[in-house]
Amino acid sequence: MREYKIKRGHNADVGSLISKYFGAKGDIYKGMNFEVECIGTIDMRREKNSLFVDIEPPKTVCGDYSIIKEWNTFLVEATGKDTKERKKDFGKIKKEK
Repeated sequence: MREYKIKRGHNADVGSLISKYFGAKGDIYKGMNFEVECIGTIDMRREKNSLFVDIEPPKTVCGDYSIIKEWNTFLVEATGKDTKERKKDFGKIKKEK
């Protein structure tokens, strides 16, 4: 499971972003479970200022890599942090453990 910290002051409606990008609906605070082609089954919930994401990869490999760009765009809108900032956060988490 990965933790994506949400940038201070960034108040995106993550539930509506999931609906916009992946067509799934539900309550992000209770937890959502949905499937995305080429990524797999995603279990996501929001607690305070973090998104917790657990991904189970698909059984078959798909050659469409455009979904990765869509996933990264979703994460930027949901967390307010770009790839570089998220990578920096992961480095901090590993050092703390």
